[in-house]
Amino acid sequence: MSDKKTLKDRLPKFVLRIWAWLRRPSGMALGSLLLIGFVSGIIFWGGFNTGMEMMNTEKFCISCHEMRDNVYQEYMETVHYNNRSGVRATCPDCHVPKEWGPKMVRKIKASKELYAKTFGLIDTRQKFNEHRLEMANNEWSRMKANDSKECRNCHNFEFMDFTAQKNVAAKMHNMAINEGKTCIDCHKGIAHTLPDMKDVPTGF
Repeated sequence: MSDKKTLKDRLPKFVLRIWAWLRRPSGMALGSLLLIGFVSGIIFWGGFNTGMEMMNTEKFCISCHEMRDNVYQEYMETVHYNNRSGVRATCPDCHVPKEWGPKMVRKIKASKELYAKTFGLIDTRQKFNEHRLEMANNEWSRMKANDSKECRNCHNFEFMDFTAQKNVAAKMHNMAINEGKTCIDCHKGIAHTLPDMKDVPTGF
């Protein structure tokens, strides 16, 4: 008798039961199966989308102390948090694309942040600051690559009235247009404390 086990012998019994159930012909009409599949798809998509939206809020972003005690405190001191018009740009407004495809890509890449959380790579202010330049460079590169898409959801050269801006701002924006620059080239410290910038181009 051979000691070699077949694949069937090696699989857990519950897997075999599920496989047998899936292979068994259904007594239900095709229309009923399609209806069940359609309803199940809606429920799955609704649950998935609800979960994604819950993870795409400021409350979720600052649920870990690394974000709440560092970058969130810095952001609260800026015009994006508190201003005369009361219009706020929250964490996902600046860091998560609105389009579904790019949003999924961003969420997948953000899973690396869970690694940092799990292994305590930035769990103190000192550790956070040690990694600040690396984290900032990652975000600057992402925004550079997508032409500062999140910034442009609110700020767009096409609709700017340069005559209403200070002379230096109007001059720099005109220069940015002519040179093909994007927002993050110059506005790196708009919402958070900058790291050591001695080797980083300012964009000006």
